Amino acid sequence: MNVTEYLLKPVNAQELTQTLQKLKCQLDQELADQRDIEKLRRNYQESLPVLREQFLVGLLEGRVPQQRVQAQAEMFQLHLAAKYWTVALVHAEGDSAQALADATPLRSAQELVPLSVAKTVGEILGRFCHFTSFLYMDNVVILADFQSDNDVTSLITGLNEVCKSASRVLGGDISAGVGGLCTDLNEISRSYQQAQSALDYSAIMGEGRAIYIKDVEPDTSVQLQFGEQEERALINAIKLGGEEEITKVVNELFSRFEAQLIPVGQYQVYLVELVTALLRVVRTYELNTDEVFGEEFNYFTTIFSHSPSKIRQWLIEACTRISAQVKRERLDSTKLLARNAKQYIEEHYMDPEISVEKLCAVLHVSPAYFSTVFKRETEMSFVSYLTEVRLQHALSLLNTTDDKTYVIAGKVGYTEPNYFSYVFKKRFGVSPSKYRQAAPPPRDNSEKPVGK
Repeated sequence: MNVTEYLLKPVNAQELTQTLQKLKCQLDQELADQRDIEKLRRNYQESLPVLREQFLVGLLEGRVPQQRVQAQAEMFQLHLAAKYWTVALVHAEGDSAQALADATPLRSAQELVPLSVAKTVGEILGRFCHFTSFLYMDNVVILADFQSDNDVTSLITGLNEVCKSASRVLGGDISAGVGGLCTDLNEISRSYQQAQSALDYSAIMGEGRAIYIKDVEPDTSVQLQFGEQEERALINAIKLGGEEEITKVVNELFSRFEAQLIPVGQYQVYLVELVTALLRVVRTYELNTDEVFGEEFNYFTTIFSHSPSKIRQWLIEACTRISAQVKRERLDSTKLLARNAKQYIEEHYMDPEISVEKLCAVLHVSPAYFSTVFKRETEMSFVSYLTEVRLQHALSLLNTTDDKTYVIAGKVGYTEPNYFSYVFKKRFGVSPSKYRQAAPPPRDNSEKPVGK
C-alpha cells in the first residue's frame, strides 16, 4: 500500500511536520532519479537490444508505420545506405530438428538448436554480405542489404556454407529460404513471406541448401499485397474516422497498384483481400449486409466486372455505411450497458458490498470504460446514482413502515446508521427521524432525479 511512515496518536504539529518533510525529501529524490539523464541513457542502452529486436519483428510482420520506419532504422543502426534488402530464413524443419538434437549433445535441450545455427550464421555469413540476424519463430532471420541486385548471389553462396557447416556441427540437414529483393524497408514483410515460401520448397528441392524464391517462382518481382498494416489503417478509418478519412485511406490503397504495372490477376486478388477485410468487420459487428452492400451484392461480380474507378467509389461508399452502422451499434451498446447497470443497481442496492468492480464483472467491461459510459448516459457517477437509489428506497420505507432508522439503513445497504443519517440529511436537508416527524415533505437538495 506504499506506507512509508506511521504516527501514533496523539500527533502534534512538530512531529507531523517532520514526517511530511522527510516524505518530501524522499519524493524529491525519486523525482530526481527519474529525471537523471545519465541513468535514463544507461537504461535505454540496456534495453536497446530488446527494442531493436521488436522493431525488426515489426518490420517482418508489417506492423511498423511507414512514417516511423526510417527514423527507427537509423536509431537501431541499420545500413540505410543500402539500395536493396532481402530476408532469409535458416531453419531445421520439423523432424529434422528432433533428429539433430537426438544425434548431438543437444538432445536434452532442443531449444538450443536455433542458437547453435545462429552462432554458425554469425561466424560464416559476414564474409559474404552485410546483414543483421536474430531469432524469431524457431528461425534464424537474416536481414541482408546490398548495393547491387547481383549481390544476392553472395548471400546464397554464404547461406549454402552456413547450411553445410551447421549440418556438420549438428549432425543433420539445415535449410535456408531467401526472399525477393526490395528497395524499401517498408516492403520487408513481403520478402519475409517469400522467404517462408522458399523454405517450404525444401521438401521438393531437398534439404541442406539455400533456396532462392526467384529460382522456383520467377514471377515474384512485382507483387501487390493487402497486408496487416493496410488492413489496420482501413479498419481504423472505418471505426474511428469519418468519410474524409475513409476516402483518404481508400485512395492511398488504390494508388499503390495504379503506380505499378501489375497483372490483372494480382489486382483482382488484392481487391478480394480488401473486400474480405470489410466482410470480417461486418461479421464482427453483426451488421446488416443488405444495408452495407445492397440487396443484390455479388462478391465476384463487383470485383471482376467493374473498372478500378467504379470499385474505388463503391468501396468508399461501403466503408462509409459500415462506419455509420458501427458507430450506431456502439451508441446502442452504451445505452444498453447503462440500462443493464441501472437494473443491476435496482436489484442489488441493498448489498453493502456492491461496487463498480463487482458490477463490471457481471457486465464484462472494464471499470474505467464503464464509469465513462455510465456518467455520459446518466449524467451521474455510479456512486451518486447508487446513493440516490438507496435514499429513494429509504424514503419509501420511512413513509410505509415503522422500522427504526438503523433497520432501514441496513435494508438499503448502509452498515453504519450514523453514515446513513449523514447522507440522508445532506440529500434532503433533514435527518431521517425528523423527516418522519415533519408535516411538509422534505426539501430536495439534489440537482437531478434518479434515472435522468
